[in-house]
Formats: sequence, C-alpha cells, structure tokens
Amino acid sequence: MNGIEVANLGYAYGAKRALDDVSFTVKTGQFCALLGPNGAGKSTLFNLLTRLFTSPEGRIRIAGHDLATGPRAALANLGIVFQQSTLDLDLTVRQNLSYFASLHGISGRDAAQRIEACLRKLDMLARADEKARSLNGGHRRRAEIARALIHDPAVLLLDEPTVGLDAAARASITGHVHDLTSDGTTVLWATHLTDEVAPDDQLIVLHNARVLADGICQDMCGDTPLQERFLELTGASV
Repeated sequence: MNGIEVANLGYAYGAKRALDDVSFTVKTGQFCALLGPNGAGKSTLFNLLTRLFTSPEGRIRIAGHDLATGPRAALANLGIVFQQSTLDLDLTVRQNLSYFASLHGISGRDAAQRIEACLRKLDMLARADEKARSLNGGHRRRAEIARALIHDPAVLLLDEPTVGLDAAARASITGHVHDLTSDGTTVLWATHLTDEVAPDDQLIVLHNARVLADGICQDMCGDTPLQERFLELTGASV
C-alpha cells in the first residue's frame, strides 16, 4: 500500500488552471519533497489533499483510502502542518497537544503517553510546560509537528513549514522530519528551497500547475546541483 496516490488531478480558479492533470505516488515511509516556485500550485494541491477543496477532476488516495468516497478514513490517516502557525500562544506546548488529542478522542493515560512520545521525537520534551508564546520560531514549528503526530497518522503533510526561519532552524526541522520516516511515516514536504531536499528523497517538481519531474533527487540531478537542475526545469536562468 502506498502512502499517497494522486491520479489525473485538476483544479481551476475560474479560467486559471491551478493544477492540470497532476499524478504521482509516494510510497509508504518515503520522504517526498514537493518543490516549486511560489504560485506553482503547491498550496492548491495541499488544499485538495486535506479536502479543504474538492475537485471533480482526478482521484486522491491516502494510505489506501479514497478521499472522495471514504473521506473520514482518509483524513484520519493525515497529520497536517500548515504554512501559518496555529498554536494557541497562551497555552503551554503540552496543553496545545492535549487539546488536539482530545479533538481526536484521545484522553487520559493514552494521551499523556502519546504527547510525551511525540515531544521526544521532536526533541521538545524539555519545553513541554513552556507557553507557546515564549518559544522561538523553530521550536514553535517543532511543537506543531509533534501535535500533528498525536493521532499516529500514516501520512504527514507539511506546507512550507520553514517559512521565516533561519538556516539553522530550517536544517534542524528538516532533519527531524526526515527521521520520522524510519517508523514508516510517509512525508510530503512542500517547499521552494532546494537545500531542504536530500539526495535520496523523492522529488516532485511542480511548475505552472503541472508536474515537470518525479523521481529520486540524486537520479534526477546526476552531477548537476539541484538548484541548477531546478532552474533548468522551470525555465529560469542560473
């Protein structure tokens, strides 16, 4: 079973095509970088994957569940980190995760154990009782990722999660999320930054509403640096 399957997906805002016949598959336990410039269609794709938008064009399957015919099962297998932070800044990290757990019907000892495990994965256990307001941008992001893992989703979606962070924070977060795939979590990471993609990541290049390339990054690039290869694919100059 694959983590994500997208087939012939399309979406339009009036006459403007935001996605045009987009198809790709991400295997279970794979880190997949969705790379594209601003306006490529990445956010529209994420809105469709999370069912904020729906489209009559194409099909989406999440962890084997069809998003159109079995949305509850499909969405139950999703963990989501949006581009804009959604933490309650007046709650502690632990309280933010506890509240989210309760929304999923998880409480008591089970919730406490899950919260501790998720915070440990993101190296945030020492900050569990700090208010979100006091955290720097990188730690807020780690808290949001930990929160997205509370219900043990099969697939984790992250929409440009490092926006506004410095290079050290970006590297730390990408490293932590890459590590999550070791337990079988499928990751789809949307970005416009080539340095967030590892050589053995699956790489999907999205530009002008279409998939221009899909494969393992190092196979796609060969001896050419990813940034240069990306600019060649998208028609820009180095």
